[in-house]
Amino acid sequence: MSETDLPPFPSARDAVRSLRASQIREVANAGFGVPDVLPFWFGESDRVTPPFIRDAASAALASGATFYTHNLGIAPLRETLARYVSALHGPTSVEHVAVTSAGVNALMLAAQLVVGAGDRVVAVTPLWPNLVEIPKILGAHVETVSLVYGAGGWQLDLERLLAALTPDTKLLMLNSPNNPTGWVMSRDEQRAVLDHCRHLGIWVVADEVYERLYYAGEPGQCAPSFLDLAGRDERVICVNSFSKAWLMTGWRLGWIVAPTSLMDDLGKLVEYNTSCAPAFVQQAGIAAIEQGAQFTRELVGELRASRDHLVGALSALPGVDVKAPPGAMYVFFSLPGASRSLDLCKALVREAGLGLAPGSAFGPEGEGFVRWCYACDTARLDAGVERLKEYLARH
Repeated sequence: MSETDLPPFPSARDAVRSLRASQIREVANAGFGVPDVLPFWFGESDRVTPPFIRDAASAALASGATFYTHNLGIAPLRETLARYVSALHGPTSVEHVAVTSAGVNALMLAAQLVVGAGDRVVAVTPLWPNLVEIPKILGAHVETVSLVYGAGGWQLDLERLLAALTPDTKLLMLNSPNNPTGWVMSRDEQRAVLDHCRHLGIWVVADEVYERLYYAGEPGQCAPSFLDLAGRDERVICVNSFSKAWLMTGWRLGWIVAPTSLMDDLGKLVEYNTSCAPAFVQQAGIAAIEQGAQFTRELVGELRASRDHLVGALSALPGVDVKAPPGAMYVFFSLPGASRSLDLCKALVREAGLGLAPGSAFGPEGEGFVRWCYACDTARLDAGVERLKEYLARH
């Protein structure tokens, strides 16, 4: 190729250029300069990380925990995680656990372990876009199976999913409890999917970062996990994060539970991605798990109350269709104008000072809905509902 044949400007490769840009960020950008916006668009609490976790990080920094660590994480954190996972989901050895620089980093690493160019990946949607786009970065082809919305909220069409999991499928990506819908995969659904994937040799990557934010069971009960059913050396990779259950979104700390046969190669991938999670952040992770049981129980109780409060308030608005989700920290609901959800959410920011996430940000299957993160106090939720009510009355 001669110099005259080159494009006029350097550009990223096609697989990267074709990735979806974040529509949530697009809405947030529309809010710049708008005074007193109430932001419910991002998936995080409005509360800071609890003091016992921050204090552990400060103490680690003061003691000089500023050096590289083992690629897979410091031994005390991996051991703590192994005990934590074992208590929730059955025996799990430290050899099956790796520490990552955030849950999203864990998802990228998991995909890099098993997916290559031309592979077929299936994802259940609507879905946080990272899970759909990550395999595309690696050159894979992603097909989606949509949840179905009805009188009972969001549900899985199990037969449709099983039909989509054909012998040429390399990977199934699932998120339960689900962002944005709050849908939770049942134990029977997990068993059916796992048996099918076993038979065909399909990998399962399960994003379970919201497993503690579960409201359908007894207090303290986790959402159903693939770790409850799968052997630790099966083709199942479970991803988790400290972001949600311990309010550590900005800390960027997560973990993977995976077969031991993957760990050496996972260590290489971590080396070529981030080398390791920061040592003082890993020390904070130990404190989160060892001292955070009561905090997480209280947090889930508060989130349940906020969910119920918001669902009740939204249900009173004309034209709004909302169901209480069994998990996560969002309501994903329909309202007039949501058939063009991005335009609606931009208008809500500009005209009402209300920041919601458009359903289309989570794939075409999410169009017609918007997402509201309810991880805040009820007074803030009431203020947002009042702004939505006034907007709907004007339009």
